[in-house]
Amino acid sequence: MNDTFKAAFWMSGAILSFTSMAIAGRAVSFELDTFEIMMYRSFVGVLLVVGVAGLAGTLNQISTRNMGLHFIRNLSHFAGQNLWFYAITVIPLAQVFALEFTSPIWAILLSPLILGEKLRPIGLLAALIGFFGILIVARPNPQTLDVGQITAACAAIGFALSALFTRKLTRTESITCILFYLALMQAAFGVIFAGFDGDIALPSANSLPWIVLIACAGLVAHYCLTTALRLAPASVVMPIDFIRLPLIAVVGMTLYAEQIDLWVLVGAAVIFAGNYLNILSQVRTKPAPK
Repeated sequence: MNDTFKAAFWMSGAILSFTSMAIAGRAVSFELDTFEIMMYRSFVGVLLVVGVAGLAGTLNQISTRNMGLHFIRNLSHFAGQNLWFYAITVIPLAQVFALEFTSPIWAILLSPLILGEKLRPIGLLAALIGFFGILIVARPNPQTLDVGQITAACAAIGFALSALFTRKLTRTESITCILFYLALMQAAFGVIFAGFDGDIALPSANSLPWIVLIACAGLVAHYCLTTALRLAPASVVMPIDFIRLPLIAVVGMTLYAEQIDLWVLVGAAVIFAGNYLNILSQVRTKPAPK
């Protein structure tokens, strides 16, 4: 089996994990609010990260360097994930996933501010194409603009910020250290925001398996995605990831009787085209190894 097929195998794991997380998020949303979901998910995440790191012997890689950067990174992700969990309960799943695909576009625009990277003309063109795709998906007007669309779009910005700060952290920190503070800080954020009104709901016996699934699916999805990107270039992996959209559209139609909106698929294709244009330009301009 060559690396491309191996990457496709790992991406199928990521796609299934992201899809199962959306289904589980909807299942527990009737009992828990988004802050409570994130809090319990992070509790499970801490146990998983510490357990796996202990078995792998990497607990000594956890350091207190760059705590400010960890804080900003995890606050961005916490905000984005909460908005995402809210969006999947109020608008069709396909629309949420389509708007989530704008995250790389926001990363292009924000990278000069956070990473000091130069904004290339092709990157700006990709961002403009992606923005046009957003307009197709949302088709905003006073009658149809929905709060779910706004929160899904804002979630993509939160994910982009998280990705950029993660990239900055990887220059000095290990994956174990980053994942540990991801789970620990977001558990703390969850406790603070979930308990702000003085009432934190306990998950029922029916909801607990869904929370464990959300925690496991999130970690597995990012592990599979990272592994796929190590095996094959982004120009190969990204088109596979796009399968998430038609899959979630079918899931939404089957489980929740959501109608498949052709314009959402068209807009998502335009957003993907913008992302893919930027990836291809980076591949072509990357110097060959000596």
